[in-house]
Amino acid sequence: MKFARDLFERVRHLFHEMAKFGLVGLVGFAITEVGFNLCHFDLKLGLFTSNAIASVVATAATFVGNKFWTFRHRSGQGATRETIAFFVLNGIGMLVQYAAVWICEDSFGVTDKLLINLAFLAGICVATVFRFWSYRKFVWHAPVAEPSVGASPRGALVHPR
Repeated sequence: MKFARDLFERVRHLFHEMAKFGLVGLVGFAITEVGFNLCHFDLKLGLFTSNAIASVVATAATFVGNKFWTFRHRSGQGATRETIAFFVLNGIGMLVQYAAVWICEDSFGVTDKLLINLAFLAGICVATVFRFWSYRKFVWHAPVAEPSVGASPRGALVHPR
């Protein structure tokens, strides 16, 4: 039982970040999905253009949400570097989303709106996992913990013998 409690304490912050990231992502998803469908099916813009427009608008919204809410406790390396890294990594995620739709529509000849949206959703899911990992690793770094008195380098209490 102690092992489980200790493990939970070590990853508790991860659950909080994932929940916040998920909420910010839901807003971004709604912006992306509505924007993509509006551009592609109503305005008859191409796949890449529709995906790009929707994703850029969603990226701006999720940057603000992640910087000032999800990862506000993490350190960045300046606003310019954070912004550039965020948009580059988001661009990679956008390419993943585009690839999923492109494979569905161009490679398999699918034109059904539901199937195209399912492919788009699959691309968003894969891209979301990549984005969460890459933001934590390259955009906003974990805060450096100050060693407390009586603690070992890994954070476990040192018990006197």
